[in-house]
Amino acid sequence: MESVVVQLPDLADGCARDRGTAERSDGKPRLLSLGPGEAATFGQGGSAPPVDIALAGRGISRHAGQITAFDDYWRLCNFSRTATYVVENLEGGGEYVKVAPGRLGAPIPFELARVVLPLTAGFVKFTVFAPRHAFLDFLEPDAGTASGDPTVAPFSLDSTAKYFLVLLALCEARLRDPSNLAIPSVPEVVERLRPLPVCRDLTATAVNFHIDYLAGSKLRIRERTGAEQVPRIDWKREALVSLAMRFNLVRQEHLMMLPKAAQSTER
Repeated sequence: MESVVVQLPDLADGCARDRGTAERSDGKPRLLSLGPGEAATFGQGGSAPPVDIALAGRGISRHAGQITAFDDYWRLCNFSRTATYVVENLEGGGEYVKVAPGRLGAPIPFELARVVLPLTAGFVKFTVFAPRHAFLDFLEPDAGTASGDPTVAPFSLDSTAKYFLVLLALCEARLRDPSNLAIPSVPEVVERLRPLPVCRDLTATAVNFHIDYLAGSKLRIRERTGAEQVPRIDWKREALVSLAMRFNLVRQEHLMMLPKAAQSTER
């Protein structure tokens, strides 16, 4: 299983060179997966050697840096002599880590992060996900004195993350009425979550990415037999709802996280 997933910059930015990733024409994000111990370089690149994550823009070095995946986090190396890089926590309250010029192996603790590099005019960015972050399932009252390893949840979901809101919106109809088999479409999920301040800029492309991230990295759903005849995003939405409901990954108490205006219309 991958430790780190990189969402590669848009091809429109001139970043067409990357390792093991085909050019996408369907508007879906291009991804680069790294297992524990694997590394990927980033920068403008050159003929020898090329970089794994190609970035475009004046002010970016040919070999600007490197990320290395570990078990549940990653490290960043800054090869620049002068520029400080910033890593933002996409699910936090403005937290960020500064990586000074020449710094090697700076540990990045965020599950969903954005790497920001300065240009001569503006910035260039790419997104890094660390899906193997684990969370305690629960602790017994006497857990402080108990021996052995603590219980860790088999599905490491962060209820404060945007992907969790997407999963909750997909499961909402089933949570409110178990006999309801309807599963919202991607545009319906966007409309449902947009009233939330953290989702005001949510797009269909972003929802599609969160669905892919949930299915491939967080809940590890395998493509079922015959799914090749079903649109990719349809069977993934159905599989996510089925698994989440079966194992109580989303529950009634989570519904309060959704916009209240839509909740007031329930019968």
